[in-house]
Amino acid sequence: MGFIQLLMKKKELIPLVFFMTVAATGASAFAMYSLRKTDVILDRKRNPEPWETVDPTVPTKLVTINQEWKPIEELQKVRRATR
Repeated sequence: MGFIQLLMKKKELIPLVFFMTVAATGASAFAMYSLRKTDVILDRKRNPEPWETVDPTVPTKLVTINQEWKPIEELQKVRRATR
């Protein structure tokens, strides 16, 4: 018995199959979206320190509310001292 024939025979499975398909598609789409973001490292040898190339003015979160980037003086001093 084919899958479509099973769905036609047992019509109560149609909403379940629909919602499971939508959930799987959404999860896959979000996983692919997350892999393209800058905070996910796939190749450590080519870019060992990726936090150096992140632009602080570009939000890296899914939703950013009232974000203001201000440099912390102590961290700037440490950065200047280690270079």
